Amino acid sequence: MNQEKRKAFIVNFLYFGILAMLAYLAIKYALPMVMPFAVGFVIAYFLHRPSTFLAKTLHINRRIVSVLMVLLFFCTVGLLITLASIRAFSISKNLVMNIPVFYRSYVEPVVRDLFTLIEEGTKNLAPSLESTLNSLFNQVILTLGDSVTGLSVSAMRWVSGAASSLPSVLIKHLLLIISTFFISLDYDELTGFCLRQLSGKSGEMFMKIKEYIIGTLFVCIRSYAIIMSITFVELSIGFTIIGLDYALPIAFGIAIFDILPVLGTGGIMLPWAVITAVRGDIPLALSLLAIYVVVTIIRNIIEPKIVGTQLGLHPVVTLVSMFVGTQLFGVLGLFGFPICLSLLRHLNETGAIKIFK
Repeated sequence: MNQEKRKAFIVNFLYFGILAMLAYLAIKYALPMVMPFAVGFVIAYFLHRPSTFLAKTLHINRRIVSVLMVLLFFCTVGLLITLASIRAFSISKNLVMNIPVFYRSYVEPVVRDLFTLIEEGTKNLAPSLESTLNSLFNQVILTLGDSVTGLSVSAMRWVSGAASSLPSVLIKHLLLIISTFFISLDYDELTGFCLRQLSGKSGEMFMKIKEYIIGTLFVCIRSYAIIMSITFVELSIGFTIIGLDYALPIAFGIAIFDILPVLGTGGIMLPWAVITAVRGDIPLALSLLAIYVVVTIIRNIIEPKIVGTQLGLHPVVTLVSMFVGTQLFGVLGLFGFPICLSLLRHLNETGAIKIFK
C-alpha cells in the first residue's frame, strides 16, 4: 500500500512538475514572441461586452461598433502616452543636463568642507597627514567629477539606444493595433473555434479557470488600490506635518509609483532624501527618511495580509509567491504567482484537481 502511494506521489509530482516547466518556458520565451497578439486579445476581450451592449442598444452592426471602440481606445491611450512621454522626456533632459551643475554647486562644496574639517582636526595630531589628505582630496574630487561625467554620457547613450530601438517598438505597436482590430471584428468566431477544440471536461475546466482568473484579477487590482490609498494617506499626513508645499499631489504621484515592485516608494523618497541632505537641509532629509521607513514598514505588514485575504491565501504564502514571482517574471510574476496559487487552491477545494490534502 505504501509503495502504491509512493508511486502515485512520484507520478503526480512529475506530472505537475512537467506542467510547471512548460508553463515557465511558455511565459518566459513563447509569450514575448506573441506579446502583441496576446495583448490585442486581452484588449478585445475587455472591449467585447461594451461593444455588444452599444450595438444592441443603438441597433448598429456590432462589427462597426467594435471598430469604433478599438479606435477610440487606442486614440485615448495614444494621446495619454504621448503627453506623458513628452513631459518625461523634458524632465529627463533637464535632469541630465543639470547633473554637472548640481555636482559643482552642491556635491563638491560639501566634500570640500568635509575634507577641510578633517584636515583641521588632524593637523595638530599629525602634521605629516596634511599632504596625504590634500592628495586624497584631489583624488576624490577627480573621481567624483569623472563619475558625474560618465553618468551624463551613459544617460545620453541610453537615450540614443532608446531612439535606435524606436522602429522595433513601432512595429510591435502596429502589430498590436492591427491584431486588436481583427480580433475585435471576429471575436465570437475566434473564441468559438478555440472552445470547440476542447473536449467536454477540458472545456468546462477552461471556463472555470477563465472565470476565476478574471474575477481574481479584479480582486488583485482592488487589493493594490487599497494599498495605494493607504500609502497616499500616510504620505499626505507625513508631508503635511513636515510642511511641504503641494503635499497632496506629491503624495499621489509617489503612491502611484509605489506599485512598482523594485523601485516603489524608495525609488523617489531615498534619492530625494539624499539630494536634500547634500544641499544642506539635514532636518528635511531626516524627515523624508523617517516617512519612508514608516511607509515601508506598514506596507510590508499590510500587503501580504490584504492581498492574501482577498485571494484566500495565507500572508506568508502570498509574500513568498510575490517574491518568487518577481524574481522570475518581474511585474508579471508579482501579480501572476499569487493568482496562480489562488487558482490552484480554488480548483483543489472544488474537487477539479487533487493536489493538497
